Amino acid sequence: MKLLRFLFAVSIFCQSLLFAGSYSGKCVGVGDGDTILVMKYGRPIKIRLEGIDCPELGQDFGAKAKRFTAGMVFRKILEVREYYQDEYGRTVARVYIDSKDLSLELVKTGLAWIFRKGSDPILDRAVDQARKQKLGLWSRPNPVPPWEYRRRHGRQWSQ
Repeated sequence: MKLLRFLFAVSIFCQSLLFAGSYSGKCVGVGDGDTILVMKYGRPIKIRLEGIDCPELGQDFGAKAKRFTAGMVFRKILEVREYYQDEYGRTVARVYIDSKDLSLELVKTGLAWIFRKGSDPILDRAVDQARKQKLGLWSRPNPVPPWEYRRRHGRQWSQ
């Protein structure tokens, strides 16, 4: 039993070494507001922004979130801080451009929900401020979170 626990711990540690890290790379594509392609070691890596969920392209503010993201990062050199790989094979990461956190910028402008209240105090404050100011999706009386939209309509992006 101890050997199994040890092997499990080693496998988790090795996985974190594979996906935890920082690198700089050029953004070569924008799928939607929270999914981009960044070059790493000569090949494009699909990055899912950590901590947030933007409206789907078929939702109010979905296209605006994509344009905002593209305007901030497309064809620019980014700093990527990897966290882990999700169930769709995307690298979940925080992305920085000129020291600005892309996840935070999307939340501040009302173009993204946060995943879990309390998981990141900076994102918590930004979403509260955007709601108070009725920015972006918070300007609508009953905005539908993207996870509910996907449940009703199915995924709108390729995995």
